[in-house]
Amino acid sequence: MSTSPELLDLAAQLKAADESFVLATVVRTVSVTAAKAGAKAIIRPDGSIVAGWIGGGCARGAVLKAAREALADGIPRMVSVQPNDLLAELGVKPGETKAGVRFAANMCPSQGTMDIFVEPVLPHPSLVILGASPVSLSLAAQARPLGYHVTLAAPASDLLAAPEADLLIDGFALDRLGDARRFVVVSTQGKGDEAGLRAALACDAAYHAFVGSRRKMDSLRDKLILDGIDAALLDKVKAPAGLDLGAITPEEIAMSILAEITLTRRRGQRG
Repeated sequence: MSTSPELLDLAAQLKAADESFVLATVVRTVSVTAAKAGAKAIIRPDGSIVAGWIGGGCARGAVLKAAREALADGIPRMVSVQPNDLLAELGVKPGETKAGVRFAANMCPSQGTMDIFVEPVLPHPSLVILGASPVSLSLAAQARPLGYHVTLAAPASDLLAAPEADLLIDGFALDRLGDARRFVVVSTQGKGDEAGLRAALACDAAYHAFVGSRRKMDSLRDKLILDGIDAALLDKVKAPAGLDLGAITPEEIAMSILAEITLTRRRGQRG
């Protein structure tokens, strides 16, 4: 079964726009099924199927549930929709996962079997760097080849060289960020530490870090708490930023921070 050019065009448009979606593909059918192998559909995060078709209600609920889960953890999965008697022969119940396959019951009169591959397509992860320090510039340069969308926010007057960033913001106003999963690093290193940290704390992210000593972070923490910022929010900031690799140069420090971000990003995806 061929895939319509319109579906492929829409998938390309959504990916280029850094929008999340799921591509569901029927990879196998047995007996009578509404959709056949090769059928595809694009599913948005709200559960709507905006292009393509993978059959009716017999498979729809199981696929949409798997789509929501795939968008949440970024992991593809296989869904097998089968009649109850075949599930019993396999020794599995509806909703169980075995050998990497999630099983669901086909309650339709057709009593066919469909295997659907559910693949999440997520925006590039977003690395937001505050500050124009040598560590900031090195962090931006190392992150882009790793697939990050890099935003660098710093006063233009502080930049001595053009950063390798996808988005450059003059100052610390983080009001032009997309919806991708974010990782935020404050690397002001003496030039706007407090302003950069305030902006970072106001930005929802999976990871916040401060490039500087624990002593400097403690001093900033005390001041910001007196100004009314929640201590629990400040306690989530990793300081010093990065894994303890004995890093000395800006390039090494940037590498240690990206290593720590990678651990955070991939946590739960290994095994």
